[in-house]
Amino acid sequence: MNVYRIIKQETEGFAGKTAVVDGDCELSYGQLISSADGIAAALHENGVRPFHRVGILLEDGIDYITISLAVLSLSAVVVPVSQEQSPDEIKTILDRIAVDILIFAKGLYGLDDARSLQSKGFQKAGYYIQKRDVKEKPCKEYYEINPAFIRFSSGTTGASKGVVLSHEGIIERTGAADKGLRITSADTILWVLSMSFHFVVSILLFLRRAATIVLCSRYFPESLIEGITKQKGTFIYASPFHYSVLTHSELLSPESLNNVRLAVSTAIKLTDTIADGFFAKFGFELTEAYGIIEVGLPFINLSADKSKRGAVGRALPDYEVAISDKDKEGVGEIYIKGKGLLEAYFSPWQNRQSILEDGWFKTGDFGKVDEDGCLTIVGRRKNVINFLGMKIFPDEVEAVINQYPVVAESVVYGAAHPVYGWLPLARIVLKEGTAGEVDLEDLRRFCYRRLAKYKVPKEFECTDRIPKTPSGKIKR
Repeated sequence: MNVYRIIKQETEGFAGKTAVVDGDCELSYGQLISSADGIAAALHENGVRPFHRVGILLEDGIDYITISLAVLSLSAVVVPVSQEQSPDEIKTILDRIAVDILIFAKGLYGLDDARSLQSKGFQKAGYYIQKRDVKEKPCKEYYEINPAFIRFSSGTTGASKGVVLSHEGIIERTGAADKGLRITSADTILWVLSMSFHFVVSILLFLRRAATIVLCSRYFPESLIEGITKQKGTFIYASPFHYSVLTHSELLSPESLNNVRLAVSTAIKLTDTIADGFFAKFGFELTEAYGIIEVGLPFINLSADKSKRGAVGRALPDYEVAISDKDKEGVGEIYIKGKGLLEAYFSPWQNRQSILEDGWFKTGDFGKVDEDGCLTIVGRRKNVINFLGMKIFPDEVEAVINQYPVVAESVVYGAAHPVYGWLPLARIVLKEGTAGEVDLEDLRRFCYRRLAKYKVPKEFECTDRIPKTPSGKIKR
């Protein structure tokens, strides 16, 4: 099975229909497939072969989609690399996932040993391809699971190991998610999220159903407002931050979203403030969803009942949920089983059997299920700060802060924010004898050079000490 071939088969009757719109550029499904095939030929000429792990370091756009499809068509494996990540983080991903080949845009990576990548399938110029010397090959199991996608979401010291998804798993999880989303060829999707962090259950599903995808992230919010008013979008897939902007925009009237049949809120927790404001202006409820890269999109709150706000809904038909070790309020750790679960963690290698517990995936999130079967998440994974849907590992940020010459130690923590989810903040202890010598703006610049921008604490505060446990660990 191959995801790309499935998309080709399922869209055969839609060759003339618009597939993707990106500003002034527009491709039909016939042109999209032709572009992907042309790029695949160029990649093959440059040495891309089945099972090669191909890093994609590009800005969001039509070429991101066609290059990803081209990689999949060759039975190679897509490894997304975000342009927001620092050079050290990019190197970590390339090394940990043993990326064989990197495709990148000029200005996003060094040109040493890279060749210009040419294809008539590109909408833009300035792409390069670099072959990397990978000394250690994956284990035998890697070649047996038909891998298609590896998502490595952490930075230099985060706990993520690289989630491996197979072609079969992607087909299963997109089909499972569609039992809630119900995407059709009549839908016009308004897209604002990062393709490096959101692609499989969304973009690939939209393509499978021959929907039209309007890319609105580059000139947000103007592009999203135009998608609503001119493109007549029917489906919005965005974060609470984006919905907050729409709610407060004077360019949109209460009737502006009359064509929208579903507005899905994902990536971070939807607050009552944003949900109330959106409903008050546009007259319908936002649809909160719960996605996990290891699982897919198992929960979508499709209820129009205001009393169900804060819940992520019932498990979709192809999933089951269990709550373990409940407290007296029914809160416990969330376990999920169903279709399209991950095949493995890549580095170090851990197969599905060793990850799952009797078929159940332990999410690390805590929640409760009400009498109607609706799941509410009450706590996130320990220590992880979720900023606009991007996970920040405090240990990683602290390791960078502690390299600053006058810092003895630090603690990074999250503060709840009604729009962004959580903000990363930091407290620092200065080295003895350096009081008054710290320049917090210089410390901030120091961090920006070593971390993705979203990981840099929004505020730094000096403190005399950081509370510790008896074993010497930081109290969080």
